[in-house]
Amino acid sequence: MRFYGAVYLVLLEGERVLLLRRANTGFEDGNYSLIAGHVEVGESAMAAMVREAREEAGITLAVDDLQYAHTQHRRSAAGRIYFDIYFTARRWDGEPTNVEPAKCDDMRWFARTGLPDNLTPFVRLVLAEHLPRGSAYSEWGWTQPG
Repeated sequence: MRFYGAVYLVLLEGERVLLLRRANTGFEDGNYSLIAGHVEVGESAMAAMVREAREEAGITLAVDDLQYAHTQHRRSAAGRIYFDIYFTARRWDGEPTNVEPAKCDDMRWFARTGLPDNLTPFVRLVLAEHLPRGSAYSEWGWTQPG
């Protein structure tokens, strides 16, 4: 069995979070999500997060700007098993910009208490329930024991 690693950035400005609406990717298109991506072979989770922030939003993060926030053990609809690591950041260099318009058709700040209806469900769970409670771990897509 193969496991996948992905990283998610909860970029915070006051009480607002930056969300991107996915487009033309074949996964969750039309739904908002966070700056995110797969961890590449030989890459640490923090290095992947710094890279994804630059590639997707054109911002520069230092590893010291990242705070670990949550891990989600997720089973995708296709059956892939993910370990998703969520980081928060309140400091960065540059103005967040949609650097990948072919994969993202909107990028904007939302109040943490006013998240859009079309938010990727497993991301919503983390943003709306787990982070506010300080929960470090969750699961998504698994059949729960009866």
